[in-house]
Amino acid sequence: MRLFGPLYAKTLDWSRHPKAVWFLGGVSFVESSFFPVPTSFMLAPMVLAERLQAWRLALICTITSSLGGLFGYMVGYFLFEQFGIHVLEFYNLQQPFESMQNWYGQYGVWLLFLSGLTPIPYKLFTIASGTLGMAIIPFFLISLVGRGSQFFLVAALVRWGGERLESTIDRHIEKIGWLLLAVALGGFLAVRLFG
Repeated sequence: MRLFGPLYAKTLDWSRHPKAVWFLGGVSFVESSFFPVPTSFMLAPMVLAERLQAWRLALICTITSSLGGLFGYMVGYFLFEQFGIHVLEFYNLQQPFESMQNWYGQYGVWLLFLSGLTPIPYKLFTIASGTLGMAIIPFFLISLVGRGSQFFLVAALVRWGGERLESTIDRHIEKIGWLLLAVALGGFLAVRLFG
């Protein structure tokens, strides 16, 4: 069954849409606080379609994702009982969240930074940072660096991979899609198992 090929083709079509940058910024914003699909799934095809815009697209993702993280922080700080707890329940992350409360005292800054780089659900850390009262300016700066590192790395790899990368993706999109899905699920499971 071909699942990722048609999705990839559709994403490439979206990446050429006149409002594509707005879509990318919107996805990047909501992914940081509650949306399950990683921003890089949209960033990579957009960089493939417009390689000369790679750094601009990565910057847009960095800024909007960090602002989305700030929104998640505010949800945790002001609306945890009304809204934040429901996001955690939806992703079944209540137990990891409780464990994180213990880790945050010692490793809060590093946990936030690593969550910005890895498939570990960043939204868990944005909400937790607000709930646990992490200082907002360090939170935002760490988010900028962590998320920016991920997005600029993706943009660089795709831009420098060029046509060779595009042909490889075309040939192996199903394997790549399942691998990325496994990595994302692995991040969720790691948080749940070690939380």
